[in-house]
Amino acid sequence: MATTNLSYYDKATIPNAKKYRFGIVVSEWNPDITENLYLGAVQALIENGATNDNIIKWDVPGSFELIFGCKKMIETQNVDAIIAIGNVIQGETKHFDFVCDGVTQGIKDLNIKYDIPIIFCVLTDNTKQQSLDRSGGKHGNKGIESAVAAIKMAALREF
Repeated sequence: MATTNLSYYDKATIPNAKKYRFGIVVSEWNPDITENLYLGAVQALIENGATNDNIIKWDVPGSFELIFGCKKMIETQNVDAIIAIGNVIQGETKHFDFVCDGVTQGIKDLNIKYDIPIIFCVLTDNTKQQSLDRSGGKHGNKGIESAVAAIKMAALREF
């Protein structure tokens, strides 16, 4: 369980995002969760200087497809960072484990292979309520936290 509000950050510690271009790849599975994460991410990017023109959104069917979506975005768009947004909720089968592991490893592999940071904003919760709590509910919005990470990592690329 989260012990802090995911939406809290010190704006004074965030680089200005005006000069960066961001990609956001969003899973269409559990759209009530993923769209809230997306809105939180965009809100934080804009609040920190990014412009709507420098934010690209692509939708993919599910969380497993985030890997390919991020890869194609790296190869075809001129972005400084990508946020991969998804949601996987524990069910009665091992499908949850396979999807969570595959997405985690796939995004990790892309971060190693390419010089574009991909931020992992995939909620992997036991219940839908836990996902709601982390996508704009009582624990804030993981999308905001992911946008802050994307800005910091885009700035890190300059070193």
